[in-house]
Amino acid sequence: MDKGAWRATVHGVAERTPLRTKHDGSLKQLKHPNLVNLIEVFRRKRKMHLVFEYCDHTLLNELERNPNGVADGVIKSVLWQTLQALNFCHKHNCIHRDVKPENILITKQGIIKICDFGFARILIPGDAYTDYVATRWYRAPELLVGDTQYGSSVDIWATGCVFAELLTGQPLWPGKSDVDQLYLIIRTLGKLIPRHQSIFKSNQFFHGISIPEPEEMETLEEKFSDVHPVALSFMKECLKMNPDDRLTCAQLLESPYFDSFQEDQIKRKARNEGRNRRRQQNQLLPLIPGSHISPTPDGRKQVLQLKFDHLPNI
Repeated sequence: MDKGAWRATVHGVAERTPLRTKHDGSLKQLKHPNLVNLIEVFRRKRKMHLVFEYCDHTLLNELERNPNGVADGVIKSVLWQTLQALNFCHKHNCIHRDVKPENILITKQGIIKICDFGFARILIPGDAYTDYVATRWYRAPELLVGDTQYGSSVDIWATGCVFAELLTGQPLWPGKSDVDQLYLIIRTLGKLIPRHQSIFKSNQFFHGISIPEPEEMETLEEKFSDVHPVALSFMKECLKMNPDDRLTCAQLLESPYFDSFQEDQIKRKARNEGRNRRRQQNQLLPLIPGSHISPTPDGRKQVLQLKFDHLPNI
């Protein structure tokens, strides 16, 4: 699918032009609670309109409201649901390739919906894929150097970048160009793996260009010195230079980082089930016959009647 072909919006409607339908079927087949639901597709005046379910706002809006970072509970909820959605996609051999705050929608109920499958691609072993995908700040090293043999780990890298941004409120590596982006990554994580170094050197797009050598390093530990070690470990598992070393969505969902979140989920579920049981029990309680129509005895009337019982009838 061509770059920028179509995208879902927070308002629920997207359009695409010129008319191309090659990959639309893949989105219809991907049904998951954390993927934006495609309701309808229709043509009008040589344009294709895609109607999506309505979502209240995006994760980007959340970041704009919290320039110093988002609350821990919100971060865990966002990451958990995002990984659930990506895990579902990856199990169906689909990579999103453009995970970023703008493409993570949030409903009023706090449900995450990943949108914008304009860059999405079905994985076929041996196929070469376009390298110019994803927004630069969330693009994995293999995409930046121009590797055409990559997999679902590009989504894991992007998720790690989103996580880092949620913690601080600022993009992790806001590169001004692809080379600058690579420089910022190398300054934090060290050299590119040999394969990516070779691809960069042979890429005509970078002919005559070299990546500057960082004068000093700033590791993730230094960048996030105030972050809990478990959270930092989670981030590092996403941001590995070698794509093969990054954890899968399924593995990340088992991370100790989510332990407290899962405990809260279990407690919340138990509370909801308790409320539902009490509600059902109240509905089943029998009513005492006549209890809702018999008035409370009025003692004052009885006193008045007793007081005048001795008077004769006229």
